Amino acid sequence: MFFAIVLLIYIAIEIYTYFGLKSFWRGSKSRIRIIIKVLYFIILTASALAIISLLFFRDTSSTIARHLVSGTMIINLWTKVFILPFLVIDDVRRLFLRFTKSKDESRVGQGIKRSEFLQKAGLIAASIPLSTLSTGIVIGGAYRYKIHRQNLSFSNFPKAFDGLKIVQISDIHSGSFYDKPAVLKGIKMILDEKPDIVFFTGDIVNERAVEMENYYDVFSKITAPMGVYSILGNHDYGKYHDWPSEEEELANFDAVKSIHSKLGWKLLLDEHFYLEKGKEKIGIMGVENWGRDFGETGDLKKAHQDCEAPFKILLSHDPTHWEDQVIKDFKDIDLTLSGHTHGMQMGIETGGFKFSPIQLRYSRWAGLYEEGQQKLYINRGFGFIGYPGRIGIWPEITVIELNHQT
Repeated sequence: MFFAIVLLIYIAIEIYTYFGLKSFWRGSKSRIRIIIKVLYFIILTASALAIISLLFFRDTSSTIARHLVSGTMIINLWTKVFILPFLVIDDVRRLFLRFTKSKDESRVGQGIKRSEFLQKAGLIAASIPLSTLSTGIVIGGAYRYKIHRQNLSFSNFPKAFDGLKIVQISDIHSGSFYDKPAVLKGIKMILDEKPDIVFFTGDIVNERAVEMENYYDVFSKITAPMGVYSILGNHDYGKYHDWPSEEEELANFDAVKSIHSKLGWKLLLDEHFYLEKGKEKIGIMGVENWGRDFGETGDLKKAHQDCEAPFKILLSHDPTHWEDQVIKDFKDIDLTLSGHTHGMQMGIETGGFKFSPIQLRYSRWAGLYEEGQQKLYINRGFGFIGYPGRIGIWPEITVIELNHQT
């Protein structure tokens, strides 16, 4: 039912946009208008084929085909989002003139009718997502791995662990990859850092365990002297797939959990362990997914119970967990590592400035945040989902060095 409603809204937007632009190219022989018309129908046809593919060939299509589908639909939708406000303003203006019985055909600039001006402005606005999102796919932005470094000091950090080097990755989404050599380059960047320990903070697949089949040999290369530890994310539960039976869904979930052991990683399920050097230790906790919008499966109270280390690190996929529970009820957790947001895979980061549309939904969405003595770091994601590219917000490998603050 939900999908049917979304599909009807999608079709309604297409119809409204078509009739809004129809008058723009009607009877015109202008080369630019003809190009715009042809381009519009190419995108419309591709989007229609994408919807048909999604409806009938979702589970049988290749990874590349699925990305062509999702990429086409996302680009098409965003172009409509940018052009719709201009078409709506024009229709409201026309409606107002009709009810007031005004024949005003006011012009803007050198003889351009106001309706034509709004249509052109809308087309210019629509060209922004069309060009940028297409570029994010063409340039291989989904595999443009970037290392983000953080040097963090805490007064209660054990001196024996000074200089502890952590690599964090998150949101692999193995079912999205279509360029194995490019992924291997990202893995090499991780290994070149020579981390003491590696943490993975959830979403190893999109929906199904079989998505990892072609990448076991890739991610099993990730090793570290102190080990590789991981948690589950919201996508790992298989809830976004239409399973024939509950038994198959549960079997898939068990298979997803077994991925971690096959890779040589230790999956933490609402539990903790210690890193120890001499008489000093660090507590590492990992919880199942706990999120404001995607279910509170994880049990932090259970993971935290009897964890007596003076310095504690929590792995929790969704950063809203830190906001809603960690900083309120578990003030002795010093550092939380999360992912989940992907930085929406699009935005701007330059100097100290960063912006992504995702911040309309998440107040904390990428990088380091602090509340009192507690810190949260949100990884921008190693993989991608939906949109098969990135622009401005590149896939991240986080390198964190921890020290005792004197």
